[in-house]
Amino acid sequence: MPDSTAYKVLTAEQLAALEQGSFAGAPVDLADGYIHLSTAAQLQETLDKHFAGQDGLWLAAVDLEVLGDAVRWEPSRGGQLFPHIYGALPLDAVLAYSELHYEADGSLRLPVTG
Repeated sequence: MPDSTAYKVLTAEQLAALEQGSFAGAPVDLADGYIHLSTAAQLQETLDKHFAGQDGLWLAAVDLEVLGDAVRWEPSRGGQLFPHIYGALPLDAVLAYSELHYEADGSLRLPVTG
């Protein structure tokens, strides 16, 4: 069974839109027709490939089960299956979010609830 939690990398401006109730997508999402997400295992590669050198990034943990049929797992990099949202990302599907932060050992800190 695929992961039930996936992650969206957001700029501060995109996070502000999400906090208003829903996020329609980043420019690449709007161009592709779906919102790109990554699993925890895929996240670092996504950051390296698409967000290298950018500051002020946020991570949103998304509950895919809340989104139901709007989520499709589709092949992307190297045939890996990535979760894509067809439609907007509602704030009520976000479990937690936090600024992008690396631990002292270089590992990525994922947002956690409570």
